[in-house]
Amino acid sequence: MSGLIDLDVIAGAKATHKYARLSASKARVVLNLIRDEDLALARDRLRFCERGAAEVVSKVLESAVANATNNEQLDADELYVAECWADEGPVLKRWRPRARGRATRIFKQTSHITVIVAQLSPEELEMREARLAASGSQTAAAARAARVAASRAGTDTGEADETAPEDADATATDNVDDIDDAADEAADTASDDIEAIDASDEAGEAEAADPEEDVADPEEKN
Repeated sequence: MSGLIDLDVIAGAKATHKYARLSASKARVVLNLIRDEDLALARDRLRFCERGAAEVVSKVLESAVANATNNEQLDADELYVAECWADEGPVLKRWRPRARGRATRIFKQTSHITVIVAQLSPEELEMREARLAASGSQTAAAARAARVAASRAGTDTGEADETAPEDADATATDNVDDIDDAADEAADTASDDIEAIDASDEAGEAEAADPEEDVADPEEKN
């Protein structure tokens, strides 16, 4: 068990998960990945860690961060994993049946997992900001502030954009009028074609109704 961080002197918070149903040795392998690391990096390592203890340790870490933000009013972007350890808990003894009526004892290990998060010092915060500025990235708080500023700027310029919907409506109305005119012209053309077809049909019927013109007189042939 560690006790290097004094929360009465250093701003931070602690969270403990007692009687976790995994051995302390398995939890320590995962805890070694996040010790003394920045909160964002610790979360990423736990997210992509394939060990089963990573899920339990991640919950303990998030509980410690919640205690720091809600109880101590600390900024989550300025926290790091100051300390983390796993103590052995009570051992649950069970029996496993074996051949010939015998039984073998099995031991189910438990552990107590503790995670302490603390606030970075001003020097460390300046160094981290310098690294982020050099890499061209920014913290979550800075990104959130930029989004809020952009949203407010868009709200201020909303009055200037009110004329845009009116122009769009006028353009849409003109397009509808053009479509109606084209449809009327097409209907007139179709009507003229139908009348021409009817006229040709009537002429054909008239020729078929007068057989005398087509049949010659037999006396004229002689």
